[in-house]
Amino acid sequence: MVKEYTVISTFAGGGGSSLGYKWAGFKELLAIEWESNAVETLRANFDFPVWQRDITKVSADEILSFCKITKGQLDVLDGSPPCQGFSTAGKRNLNDSRNDLFMEFVRLIEGLQPKVFVMENVSGMIKGTMKGKFNEILKTLKTTGYNIRVKLMNAMWYEVPQSRERMFFIGVRNDLKIEPSFPMPLKTFITFREATKGIENNVMPPGLSKCFLKWVPKMKEGQSIADIMKKNKHFQTVRIFNNRVCPTITKVIGGVGFGSLIHPFENRVLSVKELLKVCSFPETYGLKGNYSEQKARLGNAVMPKMMYHIAKHIKENILDNYIPEVIE
Repeated sequence: MVKEYTVISTFAGGGGSSLGYKWAGFKELLAIEWESNAVETLRANFDFPVWQRDITKVSADEILSFCKITKGQLDVLDGSPPCQGFSTAGKRNLNDSRNDLFMEFVRLIEGLQPKVFVMENVSGMIKGTMKGKFNEILKTLKTTGYNIRVKLMNAMWYEVPQSRERMFFIGVRNDLKIEPSFPMPLKTFITFREATKGIENNVMPPGLSKCFLKWVPKMKEGQSIADIMKKNKHFQTVRIFNNRVCPTITKVIGGVGFGSLIHPFENRVLSVKELLKVCSFPETYGLKGNYSEQKARLGNAVMPKMMYHIAKHIKENILDNYIPEVIE
């Protein structure tokens, strides 16, 4: 009989990680998330329990009791602590209080003692002044009794038609005596054209903001508005290549066009269905809110296909190889 492994998601967002674990055959016992739009999205797409809670007010004992498990029994604890202070997409702030939410994840690792933990964060945490914070995080995680490995991974090599770099931390509890490891990257990538083939855009995106209407028609594939304007602004608004992977989708607040990907040959931003597909979600995945809120949800998401490969690797190379010691 195939064993069903368990996972609990913290900082669960809109369910990208949860979907990846589901595809890999895991049973999700609980997801914890604070932001209301993300919670609505989780509840619309999954049937596991979702707590809309402040993670700082959630105890490990409370989780163990609710999930009817004992300390050390959980297979995987997953978490993507907020990373705005590390992000290269906006103002980077070493002292952003959200940078320290990883300590809440550490607290739950210590209280739950899962066999494996997975923590995801942005690539910006190893760049420039942020590297000291990264070293502090890694040093703290190593005090929890886990063997830890860290890898910078690009989603484009894991069936996601988007170039998206993220840091992944995998920790394996020391008593398992198994080295943490990562899935090997694939040798091919999926283009925008391949990902969106056959999509019927029955709901088109809103029109571009007035300030973009002048510039977008002049853009060629691969060009940003900054290239057309010859100014160092709006460089994140890019017309994507039809036969390449998309650039990173980001969470950007502003009018339609700000920080957006422009369709390869139509003068518009991508539809929600197209955004879902380039993030490796099914086009039927239910997102809540208006267009900007749905785009932001995907800009913050862990790419589910990438997490599927990580979860599948953990199952086959770590959990399947764990043989508990028998105390006589």
